Amino acid sequence: MPDRGGGPTGPRMRVGRPSRRARTLLMTLGVLAVLGMVFAMFAGFWTDWLWYRSVHYSSVFTTTLWTKIGLFFVFGLLMAAAVGLNIWLAHRLRPPLSAMSVEQQSLDRYRMSIAPYKKWLLSGITALVGLIAGASAASEWRTWLMWVNGVAFGKTDPQFHLDVSFYAFDLPWYRFLLGFGFAATVLSLIAAVLTHYLYGGLRVTSPGARATAAATGHLSVLLGVFVTLKAVAYWLDRYGLAVKSSDFKATGNWTGLRYVDANAYLPAKTILFCIAVICAVLFFATLWRRTWQLPVIGFGLMVLSAILIGGLYPAIVQKFQVEPNEQAKEAAYVQKNLEATREAYDIDDTKVTDYAGTSDTQDKAKLRDAAADAASYRLMDPNIVSPTFEQLQQVRNYYGFPSNLAVDRYKTKDGKVQDTVIGLRELNLAGIPKNNWINDHFRYTHGYGVVAAKGTEADEGRPVFTEYNLPSTGDLPRYEQRIYYGEKTSTYSIVGGPQKEIDYSDDTGEKTTSYKGNSGVSLANPLNRAAYAMAFNEPQILYSGAIGDGSRILYNRTPKQRVEAVAPWLTIDGVSYPAVVDGRVQWIVDAYTTTNGYPYSSRTTLGDTTLDSLTAANNQRVVAQQNQVNYIRNSVKATVDAYTGEVKLYQWDTQDPVLKTWMKAFPGTVEPKKDISPELLSHIRYPQDLFKVQRELLTRYHVTDAQTFLSGSEVWQIPNDPTNRSGDAVPPYYLSLKMPGESSQTFSLTTTMTPNGRDNLSAFMTVAADANTSDYGKISILKLPTGKTIDGPKRVQSQFNSEPSIAESIRLLKGGDSEVEYGNLLTVPLDGGLLYVEPVYLRGGGLKYPLLRKVLVTYGGNTAFEDTLDKALNKVFGTEGSATEPPGSGSGSDTGGGGTGSGEKNPPPSNNPTVQEALKDAQKAFEDGQTALKNGDWQAYGQAQKDLQDALKRAEDAQAQAEKPGAGGKNGDGKGGASPGASASPTPNSSPSGSPSGG
Repeated sequence: MPDRGGGPTGPRMRVGRPSRRARTLLMTLGVLAVLGMVFAMFAGFWTDWLWYRSVHYSSVFTTTLWTKIGLFFVFGLLMAAAVGLNIWLAHRLRPPLSAMSVEQQSLDRYRMSIAPYKKWLLSGITALVGLIAGASAASEWRTWLMWVNGVAFGKTDPQFHLDVSFYAFDLPWYRFLLGFGFAATVLSLIAAVLTHYLYGGLRVTSPGARATAAATGHLSVLLGVFVTLKAVAYWLDRYGLAVKSSDFKATGNWTGLRYVDANAYLPAKTILFCIAVICAVLFFATLWRRTWQLPVIGFGLMVLSAILIGGLYPAIVQKFQVEPNEQAKEAAYVQKNLEATREAYDIDDTKVTDYAGTSDTQDKAKLRDAAADAASYRLMDPNIVSPTFEQLQQVRNYYGFPSNLAVDRYKTKDGKVQDTVIGLRELNLAGIPKNNWINDHFRYTHGYGVVAAKGTEADEGRPVFTEYNLPSTGDLPRYEQRIYYGEKTSTYSIVGGPQKEIDYSDDTGEKTTSYKGNSGVSLANPLNRAAYAMAFNEPQILYSGAIGDGSRILYNRTPKQRVEAVAPWLTIDGVSYPAVVDGRVQWIVDAYTTTNGYPYSSRTTLGDTTLDSLTAANNQRVVAQQNQVNYIRNSVKATVDAYTGEVKLYQWDTQDPVLKTWMKAFPGTVEPKKDISPELLSHIRYPQDLFKVQRELLTRYHVTDAQTFLSGSEVWQIPNDPTNRSGDAVPPYYLSLKMPGESSQTFSLTTTMTPNGRDNLSAFMTVAADANTSDYGKISILKLPTGKTIDGPKRVQSQFNSEPSIAESIRLLKGGDSEVEYGNLLTVPLDGGLLYVEPVYLRGGGLKYPLLRKVLVTYGGNTAFEDTLDKALNKVFGTEGSATEPPGSGSGSDTGGGGTGSGEKNPPPSNNPTVQEALKDAQKAFEDGQTALKNGDWQAYGQAQKDLQDALKRAEDAQAQAEKPGAGGKNGDGKGGASPGASASPTPNSSPSGSPSGG
């Protein structure tokens, strides 16, 4: 047949070995590949070490590393030794001659094939199981460190009277050892059975005995070890009942012993322990008796006992003793659960006070005056006004603000403390003019400045800024304004080298700078550059000329990321917030110590409990080491310097045994509480995530009586946020308010609760959030009467929306393409009743950001929807009272959304004649609209709104045209003018879009 492959038709060519050059090339490539993989692993290790050393927490890296290495080798070698020893022993105990059978003849072929590789096979198997066991043990480094460094709680459980530390620190380690022992025994048993079968010690189809005496003895010892471990497991299970979770229909989630546990499971575990010990002895006795009869009977008895005593008997007790009289049987155990849960979540000192829910005061003027002093009503919702901050104070597109701003307290120039909405002008790489490697990592490296506004005032709908412009100026003392570390800073930067960084821009052009801090890792060393090029998969780091003497790489730049890295044993709050402290911008991060081993304390899931309408929308989730916990303390306050990235951990809860345990494991990492400076202390607040966990527990555990708890009549729930349609829980709000019986306002964290399955109000909960007060952390609950229907948040919001006049006003506000946004619905106790205040924002027309336009207020069934808080309170109470306005509400022009600081108009933000003309038209349209609104002429009002939107659009287009690249920082008329929000702006409240006072 002819060759159809196109090849030679002569004799078949001989395929020889690859040439020497080819073999050398292949070998070289193989060596390079291995070296590449080794260097990749080394690069990860080396860069981690360099980073920890740069933040001065190298002890955390070394302690964690050596602990993991120690556990890996100890338990890896133990597992390898156990399996290898039993394989070797089974081989050594093989019979000298195999039976003459088909089965053994088949096995002979396998024995002959592996004979030359027995040592290699043994080494490979033991190495594999050792590596797997070592890796598993290394992941238990936290369990080991907590066990070896455990500190006593000083509290005992009510059942076994052991210190809580036994359950929190000791029991998890014992369970790990037990699990390791089971794994080693089972693997050894499997390996021994296979070896015995391969070498004739065990037979399936061959004539004669199924097992040799040697194999019987060997396997019986292994089974004896297994049953012994089972006996230990039964004994530990007795203590495990104190931290066992179960579904208790009377109360839902439950942890600890119930009646059936104490009276059925506990004695059953003890009996099973004794049976297992006897069974183990019978297995060991097989070494002498050489028979399986008694051990098999004993093992069968143990299994049967586990079914009858451990399963059936408790079910009978539950069915015929507990369920007919559940409350009487369970009351004593529920009381233990109540006390332990309240202690574990630090809610045992919660003060519950009955509150009428309605006011009996007939003097409206007195009520109006009391309303003015009841709270500092926050009209600037930090979760809505971020776009307003961005539009008015962004200045450049490569800056940005977080979607949720922070609420803090700062002193005014007259020395008074006021609630303040604050945000940092952070770097936003998505807004830089041109993205490339140099711009992204060398030129644009940091944000610039703090922007702050009064929380209780508005200037014609806009925030009243107390710190503003670029560079920032205002009421705050001088501070380092460059922001190298922040919530939005998620990429690395290389600073301090020959490449200059853009500092900020003003009318004179770009200002440049070089980083002067000692943060980050030096790239002067070629090894470091190669390691980071590999770790970041960026080869340009290795050879770029933009890197030279003094170059440092900054990464892991978000505050939560840094705190989690230096303290991997802490659980990090979902929200960090900035504060100006001692001339620096410091990020304050709350951190928790947790455990799920507190006896009798019910567990909660942090990820679910801390979820609300804000965290769900902005992914501000708690960074949890343990998602399921039943003990939590805000034991650490951490700070991260926004310029240097320096991380400091301060001991906040000096009594927490979990923190003391970790401080023993990582000495020198946590600084004493006394080192917190007074200025830093003034900005520390009660953390939101802890408050959300506590309020969730207090929906059930506010009662202290077991019978009431079991009846379920006092179960509350967290209402859904009525201001949006997310279906998630209402978030807690920071607010300075005066609780009943108090003489002055206290900065607090507040929330509401409703009865289970209903929308009326059942309780109002607060916690003192100011760390400078002696009442810090004190939780108070105002309990509403169950016989009255007091409107909850959902009902109040429904009233707002269903009031005919309000609904018509909102419909008009939505005219065109405008959107109405509801702010935080604030609840304030007032003279036995509850005052609700909600700012309403308008976004639309030519505006890209929300402005405060109206304020909703309701009290005692009276509702008002007015331009200012002052007017709304006057309408609700039917009088102006002796005070003309509540504190912080501002004087409030008729056109303003919540009051102004002085009532003066802002100077025009631009010299562009087109902009000025459009602003005049917009102002006239707004005034026409207000006149039409007062006269009830809806047709004229609608036309005025349309004219207003057209004018604003013309102003915005003209301003945008003037700011285009190439305009040279000039306005459209060619004259030098201030860019929006820049330092040349005449006032902090000048609008970049040129909106008039009513825009």
